[in-house]
Amino acid sequence: MLDTIVKNALIPQGDELVRANILVEDGKIVGITRKEFEAKNVIDAEGNMVLPGCIDSHTHFMDPGFTHRETFTTGCRAAAYGGVTTVIDMPCCSVPSVRGVPEMENKLEALKPQALIDFALWGGVTGEDVREEKHYRIVREQADAGVVAFKVYMTPSVPSYPRVTDPEMLETFKAVAETGLPVGIHAENFSMTDFYTQKFIREGRLDAPAWAEARSILAEKVAIELGISFAEEVGARLHIVHMSTGIGAQLVGEAKMRGLDVTSETCPHYLVLNYKDAMSEYGAFAKIAPPLRTEEDNEMLWEGLKDGSVDFVATDHAPYEIATEKAKAGMTIWTAFPGIPGVETMVPILVSEGYNKGRLTLSQLVDVLSRNAAIHYGIYPKKGAMFIGSDADFTVIDLDREWVINKEDQQSMAKYTPLHGMKLKGKVVKTIVRGKVVFDEKKGIVATPGYGQFVKRQTISKLDKVIRFSSVNDVF
Repeated sequence: MLDTIVKNALIPQGDELVRANILVEDGKIVGITRKEFEAKNVIDAEGNMVLPGCIDSHTHFMDPGFTHRETFTTGCRAAAYGGVTTVIDMPCCSVPSVRGVPEMENKLEALKPQALIDFALWGGVTGEDVREEKHYRIVREQADAGVVAFKVYMTPSVPSYPRVTDPEMLETFKAVAETGLPVGIHAENFSMTDFYTQKFIREGRLDAPAWAEARSILAEKVAIELGISFAEEVGARLHIVHMSTGIGAQLVGEAKMRGLDVTSETCPHYLVLNYKDAMSEYGAFAKIAPPLRTEEDNEMLWEGLKDGSVDFVATDHAPYEIATEKAKAGMTIWTAFPGIPGVETMVPILVSEGYNKGRLTLSQLVDVLSRNAAIHYGIYPKKGAMFIGSDADFTVIDLDREWVINKEDQQSMAKYTPLHGMKLKGKVVKTIVRGKVVFDEKKGIVATPGYGQFVKRQTISKLDKVIRFSSVNDVF
């Protein structure tokens, strides 16, 4: 008798949905069949679409250190409600920030007892580390400990995670290139964003859209161009995180055509919101960095997901406390903290506005929500696939369910979102991690903290780059 069977599942096979039963033993997929089998545990997908477990590869769950904003448990709850089975958490928003193995171990000690879903970690390296000439050592040590990538800020982040100057970024690229891991950059030109921010403040601009206009499309464009130039010079794997602009997608696509190992992600809010409308309505609750852009950028990024110049979607989930960090008395658009929650709404938005509206094919949906991120960060095919032997992670979605995003219903501690009131078609009804239901819409969270596991990067093979550009049709 099997451990578990997920029956009546509509699974993606290329661009078609095929009804099947998924057989699970010891948390792994052991078969996909139309035959009936007895099992100790039967999970009925009820004819809903079942994707390989969706991955949010860019989260700031704020733990340890900033737990007034979010705890790892509440972040995992939000992720599970949104159909995310694995998150990859950033190194900066914890105390201490992860810039070495001791800090990584400190973070793991805090996260493991809270985890409801599986998780991996980004590694950290800053301009300060370069100035102290320890960047090569800490990069190698973190890579050996299993981080999946390294994060670099071109503009200031939290005080404990200093930004890099241009030459410091080049030195960081050299160090990370030796590991074969991606280096992800927050691509905004600091001098430009700082100059225009100060200019607008002097001019007395307090309207919310001023935030976006101070951090112009050009500031992201020139930052991406510099990153591509540096990556080409030293052979680094460059990744543009939370890319907000259509021109960014064009630049990444051109770099790919030249054979450079350059990739990018965008976020759901850059696909469905524009800065004038959203920031005029929600003010600081729509303030993020990079900022929201234009409707033209929305459409260009959708096209990027279709043509591969945008490799996958992540959220940059970064919640803040409303009373002290978003809407404190006397705060302006310049002093409110930049960040929004998003891990709970990523999958539904891509299903509703992407797949259900014909912007993405089924295979493209699998690519941008599951497969490509898993490959990029070296956790494939353990994650992001439905191979025999892959982890039995599944996101179960009712494609026909219509509903409305409500900020008060969000599982994140931050009860705000510029997506409030958005009507969607397609809702997550179950989230399954390693063969066990973590979230069920009828019961809520049914896993206990500590169930989630830390996922280390797997060994990089010579075929890694070939796999990253292969077809989704090999999943089954």
